[in-house]
Amino acid sequence: MKGYWIILGSAVTDTDAQQEYARLWAPIAERYGAKLKALDPAALLESHNSKRVLAVEFPSYALAKACYEDPAYAEAKAFALRAARRELMVIEGILGD
Repeated sequence: MKGYWIILGSAVTDTDAQQEYARLWAPIAERYGAKLKALDPAALLESHNSKRVLAVEFPSYALAKACYEDPAYAEAKAFALRAARRELMVIEGILGD
């Protein structure tokens, strides 16, 4: 079964940090077979601060968890957290296309 990161994020407030996150994320995503899917923010019916809704699809739940725990991702995550506020959950299943 596939694994996903579901991310609810505020608007980006530090574009330099976001660009560095993207640079660091690219090889990590390739290593874990991750595919980014931007979801329609209109689907977010109840929110206080979230403006962006993202799903990151992995071939398996185990890979989704392993990616999050990877030390290389810890370095990238520091930039993501500087770029915007966010909440991230890891789930297992199959999301619609």
